[in-house]
Amino acid sequence: MNNSFTNTARLLGAGLRALLVLTLLTGVVYPLVVTGIAQGLFPGKADGSEVRSDGRVVGSALIGQSYDLPPRKGQQTPQADLKWFQGRPANGLAANSVNTRYHLLVSGATNLAADNKALAAQVRDARAAVVRDNSVPGYTVDPSDVPADAVTSSGSGLDPDISPQYARLQAHRVAVRNALPLAPVERLVADHTEGRTLGFMGEPRVNVLRLNIALADLVAARH
Repeated sequence: MNNSFTNTARLLGAGLRALLVLTLLTGVVYPLVVTGIAQGLFPGKADGSEVRSDGRVVGSALIGQSYDLPPRKGQQTPQADLKWFQGRPANGLAANSVNTRYHLLVSGATNLAADNKALAAQVRDARAAVVRDNSVPGYTVDPSDVPADAVTSSGSGLDPDISPQYARLQAHRVAVRNALPLAPVERLVADHTEGRTLGFMGEPRVNVLRLNIALADLVAARH
């Protein structure tokens, strides 16, 4: 009886010691080491890829933002502020209905099949809007020139990037709306076009937030 109790106590003590050691290693030491390495080698990414303008944080390079006009009274759908470059549609986002104290958006996709009539209608309407909004005097957008990312949302609905083709398509409208020559606006797009990651992963892209910050600086310098 005493021998059995002694063995049980010994095994219990060994288990508790192992639990303590593993808790310290995986719950304290490992997170501190990984955090230290990340802060030392990639401080910007470790802190959420913050984007700053005029000395303050204006967003994250990883999360897309909307550039809309202030809603008018009774307006349900915000209207895009066409002086800015616009990101991808965000049809899959839902409203926060759990804690209504905070105005949050729930990330997500539409989950609609490719042959869904509602999705097809969304794409047609989005393409018509891109053609209408970006056709300016001297430049008319052909529906066949509208890229896929201009009319479809990403899987998260929060894609911060657009294709260089969509950014170039918007350059004419942005130049007209801001009373700027086309050439410097197109140069902004070229300067903010990133290539494939490591040269072979993903597609070339333009970060909309960084592009619009550069646009704001250009407008301020010109005016």
